[in-house]
Amino acid sequence: MRDGWFDTGDLARLDADGYIRITGRKKDIIIRGGENISVAEIEGLLFKHPSISAVAIVAMPDERLGERACAYTCVTPGCELRLQDITAFLAEQGVAKVYFPERLEVIEQMPMTVTGKIQKFELREWSKALA
Repeated sequence: MRDGWFDTGDLARLDADGYIRITGRKKDIIIRGGENISVAEIEGLLFKHPSISAVAIVAMPDERLGERACAYTCVTPGCELRLQDITAFLAEQGVAKVYFPERLEVIEQMPMTVTGKIQKFELREWSKALA
């Protein structure tokens, strides 16, 4: 408990009616060179890419900047995907370059929980091994 609040790792805001709205997770923020990057927004845009069937962005350790963004994707059958493809797509959506993933890893399938959620902690471990 801190200041009467239980720290779950969730990011939230208190609305005008006094309701708490969960907006994300602390670990879903990449801190690159002092810049906070919310991966949820970028993932949401990348889900719209026609070659991507699943996507998750996690932090990859970096000596100089602290963290970099690594995008793990599953590709739609019959499609290919390169980092340049997703950065061009994000640029078309009006996303600033600072929010672009710097590494792309195409995988067969996402590690999932029994409830169907992507196991981002597993992807973070994979990213540590890549760094």
